[in-house]
Amino acid sequence: MAFTGKATYTAGVNLPELAEDVADLIGIISPYETPLLDALGDAMREATSTHHDWLEDELLPNKDMVDDASIANPLTEGSFDVANGSRFRIGDQIQVEGSAELMLVTAVAGDTLTVVRGYAGTTSEELMDGQVINIIGNAALEGDNKPATRFTNRIRCGNYTQIFTAAVEVSGTDAAASQLGLLDELDYQKQERLRELVRDLENTVINGGQPSANPQGASEVRRTMKGIIAHLATHIYRPGDDGFPTGTGLDEEKLNFVLRRVWEASSGKVDLIVVNGFQKRRINGFIAANRSFGPADATYRDKVDYYESDFGICRIVTSRWIPQDAVLMLDSSRVSVLPLAGRSFHFKPLATSGDYECGELIGEYTLELKNEAAHGLIRGLATY
Repeated sequence: MAFTGKATYTAGVNLPELAEDVADLIGIISPYETPLLDALGDAMREATSTHHDWLEDELLPNKDMVDDASIANPLTEGSFDVANGSRFRIGDQIQVEGSAELMLVTAVAGDTLTVVRGYAGTTSEELMDGQVINIIGNAALEGDNKPATRFTNRIRCGNYTQIFTAAVEVSGTDAAASQLGLLDELDYQKQERLRELVRDLENTVINGGQPSANPQGASEVRRTMKGIIAHLATHIYRPGDDGFPTGTGLDEEKLNFVLRRVWEASSGKVDLIVVNGFQKRRINGFIAANRSFGPADATYRDKVDYYESDFGICRIVTSRWIPQDAVLMLDSSRVSVLPLAGRSFHFKPLATSGDYECGELIGEYTLELKNEAAHGLIRGLATY
């Protein structure tokens, strides 16, 4: 027999007789994590101008390339052209990459070298256009005069600051009324807008770019910082590039290819690998074939937090803001996110002209990325 007495539902769908039951807690459902900024940490200094500069220098190069398509006798040719003759001196021992033959430079005329082939008892090997030449070192004559002075010029690199803002405005009535889950509506709105600005800062640090004209800003031009991806030029690789491992799926061969190239070309030491969720799962898969569990194991683990190779130990950071087809490899000691002095994120109360409270959250930041050749990027990876 159906119940015919008084019940909670007899008043209808609006339940006017019942006390309201609302959890005194507000849940944020949108993603706002900033794992890359967390991994980099706070900068040890501030920028002091809207254009932040830093100086970089490099050692004299000890590599060059054969640039001579007219070599007639590859095994005996004693004179040939190189791409940059200024890198060589009389007395240099040189060696073609991949060859056991040593050569001694006896004359340098512009970009033309004269050498002793098969030096120090080594056997002559074929010399071909396009081969890489390693300069082993120079042997000076005893009592000889000093050699010609050689040096490198420092270069100035820089980036502009970008202003991040968000407005907050709450009516006098809303500020006075009791709110579920909070004590102060204005303070809550500040927190929400700050989460959004910090999220956007990380996204800009990764993906941001500068305007091609008037990067310093103008009345109609917004000043924007150049992000990490826009800074990189030397070590960017895609499937299909000459020498890069084949296939579009991320694997250890591709990671180690880039790590080795960065190690060979710079003094950098990659210690952060930043990926999105899809490529993180591919990295987790590196250990799938070797994973084992004991009879008493009750937890299934399928996660790689660090990748250790011959070229260093890399922490894996998963960021939502990395492009799906990309893997970013960073030397974190050369990456900093700097606020302009006195302009880290803060709230600035503004005058009102009515029954409300208002203000603006403001922050001005720039990215300092030193030695772009110390970092690497893979693009064009499969995302399915």
